[in-house]
Amino acid sequence: MTNLEVSPQQEVCPPAPAAGTSGPCLQLWPEREVPLGGVRAMNVKRTLPQRGLPTIGAWCFLDSFGPDRTAMSVLPHPHIGLQTVTWPLAGHIRHRDSVGSDVLVRPGELNIMTAGHGVSHSEFAVLPADGGELPVQRGLQLWVALPGEDRHREPAFEQHRELPRAAGHGFTATVMVGELAGVVSPATMYSPIVGADVSCEGDAVLPLNPGFEHGILVLDGGLAVDGQDLPAGPLGYLGTGRSELRMEARPGTRFLLIGGEPFGEELLMWWNFVGRTHDEVEQAREDWEAQAGLPDAETTAARYGLVPGHGPDAGAEAGRIPAPPLPGVRLTARKRAID
Repeated sequence: MTNLEVSPQQEVCPPAPAAGTSGPCLQLWPEREVPLGGVRAMNVKRTLPQRGLPTIGAWCFLDSFGPDRTAMSVLPHPHIGLQTVTWPLAGHIRHRDSVGSDVLVRPGELNIMTAGHGVSHSEFAVLPADGGELPVQRGLQLWVALPGEDRHREPAFEQHRELPRAAGHGFTATVMVGELAGVVSPATMYSPIVGADVSCEGDAVLPLNPGFEHGILVLDGGLAVDGQDLPAGPLGYLGTGRSELRMEARPGTRFLLIGGEPFGEELLMWWNFVGRTHDEVEQAREDWEAQAGLPDAETTAARYGLVPGHGPDAGAEAGRIPAPPLPGVRLTARKRAID
C-alpha cells in the first residue's frame, strides 16, 4: 500500500471538531483519478483525503483500484506514523515487509501493517503459474493515522484470515476493524474506530455509534440515504450523532463503512508519511534516502529495515522506490469545510 505519485501533494489535516459538533448530514465528496507513474502504471480512485475533509475518525487515506488486469508491482518503500489496511476484493497480492512478513493477501482477508517509527514493504500481484492472463485485480487501500502516544511504536504486521460477521435488518457485514452491531474484530487498532464491508438490499437499518463520524463508499449497486441517492464512486460523509443509518438499497449493493471518534490531532501527510511537522517529514525522507546503497547488514539495522527478496540478484524485483523531492515551501494548514 503506497502512494506512488511522482509529485505528491502536501496534505495538512487540522484536528476534527469534537463529536456532536457537526451533527448528522450527508455530503458527497467526489472521487478523483490519481495516475500512479513509475513501476505501477495504473490509475486509482482516491476519496480520502479531500480538501475540506482530510479525515474520518483516524482514517486518513482511501484509494480503490480496479477492476482491471493491471499487475501491481510496487518495490520496497517506507511508511511512518500510520497503519496500512489492505482489503482486496479480487486477485491476490504478495506482501513482504521489513519485520519479516511474506504473505499472500487474498479477498476476504484483512492485512494490517503498523508503521510506527518506520517500516518498509513491497507489493506484487501474484501471476498465474502457467503464464496465462492475469486475473482481475480489485481492492481498497486505506491508512489509519496513529495517535501521538503510538506513532513512534515498533512496526508490526498482522493478517486475519477469518473475520466476524454482523447481521441485522436488511444487511450483513464483515467487521474488518473495531465494532459494529455488537460484533468485534480481532484486529489491533490504536484509536476508537470502525471499518466494515456491508452488503444490503431493499430497506435496511445499520446501527452506528453516535459518538463517531462515519463515511460510506458504495462499491456495487447504490443507496438512498436521507432521501438522497448515493451511487458507486463518491464518498458519502454522514457526520456525527447517528445511532442508525436507514437506507434503501438496490439489489446487490455492497459498500465500505468507515468511521471513528473525531481525530483530535493535526496531521501532516506527504508521500507515504503521516507526521505532525514539516521537519519530521523532511527527516523521514532523508532517512529513507540514506538507506540507498547500504549493505544488507546495515540496511537491516537502519530506520526502515530491509525487505527480503529485493536484493541485487532479484531480477525485476531488485531495487527500491526513491523518495520524490519535497516541495520548495514549508507546509501550511487547511481548514475542514465541515467544521
